[in-house]
Amino acid sequence: MDFLKCMIFNAEEAHNIVKECIEGILGKVDYNHNKVNQWTATIVEQSLTHLVKLGKTYKYIVTCAVMQKSGAGLHTASSCFWDTTTDGTCTVRWENRTMNCIVNVFAIAVVL
Repeated sequence: MDFLKCMIFNAEEAHNIVKECIEGILGKVDYNHNKVNQWTATIVEQSLTHLVKLGKTYKYIVTCAVMQKSGAGLHTASSCFWDTTTDGTCTVRWENRTMNCIVNVFAIAVVL
């Protein structure tokens, strides 16, 4: 049972890691079109690095979208076909007065 318990994806832990990464990168800046590629790449890389440091046997997929606030709507969706007892996902939605950021983390257990 202990083995299975450590194989369960902790979405709250992942959410906290990603939120800290976002806030560290976007927390004190306003939207700047010229920096979006750099910001999204850094958020993805830092989130992935911190998730891997947890030492869990997962393969991670991290996506990030940053959008200027302009009154337009933004809708996202995803679907996964996997083992719901071990695999998992979390979505972090973050915003400030000038932009929205959405990060998705998908975690697929590696059974050795």
